[in-house]
Amino acid sequence: MTANAPPPDSHWLRAFIEAQAAELNAAQNTQLAYSHDLMDFSAFLDTRNSSFAQAARADIDAYLMALDANGMARATRARRLSSIRQLYRFAYEDGLRPDNPAQLIKGPGREKRLPKTLSVEEVDRLLDAAGSRGKTRGIRLRNACLMQLLYATGMRVSELVSLPVAAARGNPQVMLVRGKGGKERMVPLSPPARDALNVWLDHRDAEEEHKTTETGTQASRYLFPSRGKSGHLTRMRFFLLVKEIAVAAHIAPDKVTPHILRHAFATHLLAGGADLRSIQTLLGHADISTTEIYTHVLDERLKSLVLNHHPLAKSDKA
Repeated sequence: MTANAPPPDSHWLRAFIEAQAAELNAAQNTQLAYSHDLMDFSAFLDTRNSSFAQAARADIDAYLMALDANGMARATRARRLSSIRQLYRFAYEDGLRPDNPAQLIKGPGREKRLPKTLSVEEVDRLLDAAGSRGKTRGIRLRNACLMQLLYATGMRVSELVSLPVAAARGNPQVMLVRGKGGKERMVPLSPPARDALNVWLDHRDAEEEHKTTETGTQASRYLFPSRGKSGHLTRMRFFLLVKEIAVAAHIAPDKVTPHILRHAFATHLLAGGADLRSIQTLLGHADISTTEIYTHVLDERLKSLVLNHHPLAKSDKA
């Protein structure tokens, strides 16, 4: 089922791989595996006169049955389905499709991994380091604002970097975020996040006003403007920036990504007593079952706490 020519949905594949690298810290080998799996799926769809954009659940089911009929191992079939699920979750969240045809498909099954997270102390170190990372005062103010907003709201990195500046006007206590499937939600801002936002906004507005006066160009509509094609800070640049901040905070960079900070936001809220429905709303999850994974993270932490610190859990070595 391999194709000699690039699949017709190659632009989808490039955008998806870039997002996996930027948001989830996907390693090079993981990116190659995604590419191989999805190119094979694309070739199969081509035989059915379909594509990533047109495929229905029946096409995905037919693909999985074809893999089974060809004797493909269970683990490999599970990985293929996982790649397809990831692709369509990305496509739905980025507005490439209005639906997710892979959402309800059950495959061979793989062991679910609990999301990685950070301790409160580690997040505090990251926030402190963010304000000192950057060659200019403006960059340091921007970095501090980015990290404060990310941890205060649990936004997806794509939502954060593309925030319109209008959402930050008026010293807001809550911010309107356009997320998955174009749905809007309100996220509250902590006092430190509001302070960092106001300081950055003052500097940003002054810079934009100067640029407009000097060049006659229109001021950016984004909170975090950039000279690049998108007009705002990219996911990949922010991903690299978070790695730099982790190094400055003396935390292993492979332990920190924007998505892990989103996990930290949810896990710390749950540990502090927040209910799942509220966390679901704040994260923008369509299904509460997605949010429930954080209860397992907390259960593991509580179990570890008891096993390591409860006096009756320690063996008597006397």
